[in-house]
Amino acid sequence: MTIQAQEKLTWHTNIDEAIAVSKIENKPLFLFFTGSDWCGWCIRLQNEVFKTPEFIAWAKEKVVLVELDFPRRTPQSDALKIQNSQLQQFFAIRGYPSVRIAKAGGPIDGKTSFELLGETGYLAGGPIVWLDGANKMVDKFVPYTAEEQKAAKKAAKKAAKKKKS
Repeated sequence: MTIQAQEKLTWHTNIDEAIAVSKIENKPLFLFFTGSDWCGWCIRLQNEVFKTPEFIAWAKEKVVLVELDFPRRTPQSDALKIQNSQLQQFFAIRGYPSVRIAKAGGPIDGKTSFELLGETGYLAGGPIVWLDGANKMVDKFVPYTAEEQKAAKKAAKKAAKKKKS
């Protein structure tokens, strides 16, 4: 159990990269809106649920994790602040912690659309109670088409090539 609990999860901070992974792996996005360095309930959710072996195993199998952080003391790039703020507005986030499970859709007016599968925040009761609700949201996920997956793989290769140059 100890070894399993120490396994690291990949938390994406770039929504475009997370969307590509979501489409390639055919999993919904798990959007975690947090105030990592000041929000007590966010820290509690992380400790009681997100850092448990149950959540780690579930997340690796079921979702693509995205952390959308609104820290008070930790510096962030302007681009990250803008991205997180836009997603906060789109998903109508009113408090922290907030979790949205969503499927990325095609662009509408040049912007990515999202299909909301469900929303939650902190729930008492540990990982079993929390994951019960999360599973109900994930169960609504309709897999991406083969065409969407192929396009995402092509875009990811192009982005990786661009990063190297």
